[in-house]
Amino acid sequence: MKQIITGFHAIEEKVRSACESGKIEGLSLSYSKIGPRVKKILDVAHTAGIPCAQVEGKTLDLLVQNLPEALRDHRGIVLSNENAGEPHSNEVNFDAWIAGAALSEEPATVLVLDEITDPYNVGAILRSCDQFGVSLAVMPQRNSVGNVSENEIIARSSAGASSYVPYSVVKNLNRAIQKIKDAGFWIYGADAGGESVQNLSFPAKTCIIMGSEGSGISRLLEEQCDSIVSIPTCGKIDSLNVSVATGVLLYERYRQNLN
Repeated sequence: MKQIITGFHAIEEKVRSACESGKIEGLSLSYSKIGPRVKKILDVAHTAGIPCAQVEGKTLDLLVQNLPEALRDHRGIVLSNENAGEPHSNEVNFDAWIAGAALSEEPATVLVLDEITDPYNVGAILRSCDQFGVSLAVMPQRNSVGNVSENEIIARSSAGASSYVPYSVVKNLNRAIQKIKDAGFWIYGADAGGESVQNLSFPAKTCIIMGSEGSGISRLLEEQCDSIVSIPTCGKIDSLNVSVATGVLLYERYRQNLN
């Protein structure tokens, strides 16, 4: 399956990821003019050995014509991936990862996304995961965004972080949470009315569950939580966007780890 990626951040991070891993087969860059940002990307691509071709702007327009409207603004450069259907380098086997985490004494943060289906939200969440050192993001096979590695909206809204953040897709979130708990993690569900994050000290092994904006955390997952955590606010609307709330909680977890 061919994947088309637009956006300076998403392209640059995908190219850097390919350069570091050496997995460049199927990647190619097309560009219409060389500006400072395009030149920076091309320099990394040339170092990695990724083919680059200068084309007319209308050729780029044809490459992006089937993308969602928000992604058609190519700004003069497009990355094509002919091997998008192959396993993504940062998608990890959940059971293997948990088995390793159970034996490790190192701090770890697992983020579980419960039926968050908006790719813009997932992209923004993955960007926060990258910035605040999340060890693993877990999402369900059903009622989710699908294949993270093939979703152009996620790649762009995450500013390329979707190429780096380790993630797993599982068939049964409830069973996955139980395995996370058995590996020594404390489980925190994010919801209004819980314990203020200001009063909470996250343990070394922490798992945070974020629910969908419509219905929140499912009942079965909430029953598995050791505690419900909330973010104190002062606004006139009833809640934060899920990606913003995730960023706040992950920052607090990261801040506590620094101390």
